[in-house]
Amino acid sequence: MPLFVNTPAEKMTEPYPRRWWALLVLCLSLLIVVMANTSLIVAAPDMTRDLGLSSSDLQWVIDGYTVPYAALMLVLGSIGDKYSRRGALILGLLIFAGGSVMGGLVDETGLVIVSRAIMGVGAAVVMPATLSLLVAIFPRAERAKAITAWSATSGLAIAAGPLAAGWLLESHAWGSTFLMNVPLAALGVVGVLLLVPPSKAEKMGRIDYVGGLLSIVSVGSLVYATIEGPHFGWGVGPITAAVVAGVGLLAFVAWELRHPHPMLDVRKFAERPFSGSMLAVLFFFFGTFGSIYYSTQFLQFVLDYNALETGVRLLPLAGAVFVGAAVTGRLAPKLGVKLVVGTGMVIGTAGVFLLTRIESGSTYTDFVAPLLMLGFAIGLSLAPATDTIMGSFPESELGVGGGANDTALELGASLGIAILGSLLATSYKDRLTGLVGGHLPAEAMDTAKDSVGGGLAVAEQVAKNPDGGPQQAQTLIDAVHESFAHAIAHTSLIGAVIMAAGTLIVIAVLPGRGRSAKQGPQEPAEAPEENATVDAV
Repeated sequence: MPLFVNTPAEKMTEPYPRRWWALLVLCLSLLIVVMANTSLIVAAPDMTRDLGLSSSDLQWVIDGYTVPYAALMLVLGSIGDKYSRRGALILGLLIFAGGSVMGGLVDETGLVIVSRAIMGVGAAVVMPATLSLLVAIFPRAERAKAITAWSATSGLAIAAGPLAAGWLLESHAWGSTFLMNVPLAALGVVGVLLLVPPSKAEKMGRIDYVGGLLSIVSVGSLVYATIEGPHFGWGVGPITAAVVAGVGLLAFVAWELRHPHPMLDVRKFAERPFSGSMLAVLFFFFGTFGSIYYSTQFLQFVLDYNALETGVRLLPLAGAVFVGAAVTGRLAPKLGVKLVVGTGMVIGTAGVFLLTRIESGSTYTDFVAPLLMLGFAIGLSLAPATDTIMGSFPESELGVGGGANDTALELGASLGIAILGSLLATSYKDRLTGLVGGHLPAEAMDTAKDSVGGGLAVAEQVAKNPDGGPQQAQTLIDAVHESFAHAIAHTSLIGAVIMAAGTLIVIAVLPGRGRSAKQGPQEPAEAPEENATVDAV
């Protein structure tokens, strides 16, 4: 076999011999782009201190990555289908590496946000390409196992990002958390050339660029409004973005219904397996990412773990993901998607609900069970939902299928962090005002209410001030800890209720195993003529 794979997957008459090695490369590529989000959680305190970031600045350092990531996946997945899925993956890794180099070298807030946006564009190319290549390379009999490994990688990255970033921050500045992506991306590019065969859609019509533009405007505006409105108030900008998102969505649906070759056939949402699985991914990552976001802050700011110690304490989540993935590989074929996905969502909801017990005296052990439950639920639910979504698309639309799945994932995570983060901030602010309001100067009080980190910074200044002292500083620290613990418990209750409602909706929408089996042959992806080439790979 030649060193570089040049035979397209669609031309192979036998299963590709190196497909499991290729899967390792695809999972590495996925790991890189997900870690870029989770690693920033533990790097945020150092960045805030060194760059003097305001709450708004920090939010956009985080979400500068999210907006292009979520908005572009559908379009870029379609372009990869049309021209080259492997080429798209390589290009995405190179763009991602370029943004990482920039982020690691600059020391100005605006440039850091720009670098994160460039990384988000690269990630929007990489993520759907990994999933479409996986489906193109693997025969149908092995596809569920491959998707399970892909899904488990997403869960692993939630813990691996903070762990790797924490290890680097022990002896390096925060810029190292950007630069660590570069050798990984380079390794990914080499691996793609050596192990991943070329692939593109055959007999694909012209790309629906109008539909693509409408999807970018709709999703981008929705993510922007979701981030900006809850955190910084519903001013002209967020309200305008929300209106644009609504109008853009209606225009997108109307255009796609009339277009002979739509970017995304919105009629698929009438298919219960597809729509139920999309909702499952969205609701699940809403609760999971939101709760991990503020749990990590508690470990750092209240329990005073450093970045590395925080990363280590997220490892139970990663281990539980692999256990859940192993279980779903055995159970999903026997019990069906509805029961397995529904069970996973129930377990995840219960994990979020357990966080309502958090109080100022809580220790790490109070977080172990929720982390284990969330990790197990990710492993159990994500793979069968993703497999169902990808199975709804013909070979010519695998990139679009990957983009749709990944958009639901990223949109759910964005909504969770933005909405639950906003509720957390409001609850913390109200509680702290009730505990220490009137005992601090107005400017110091505003800083303390801005975030738990701000509150602890004010306490540090109080300890140094002759008019304050260690005793008053400790009183403020206790108030900050109590307020943040109260905010976590309150926010977790709301998050669990939302997830519970989502779970009921998903269970109602997903068809039972018998009905799904009857409806399956009618779905486009199940038609023999659409998948003959892929099944032969």
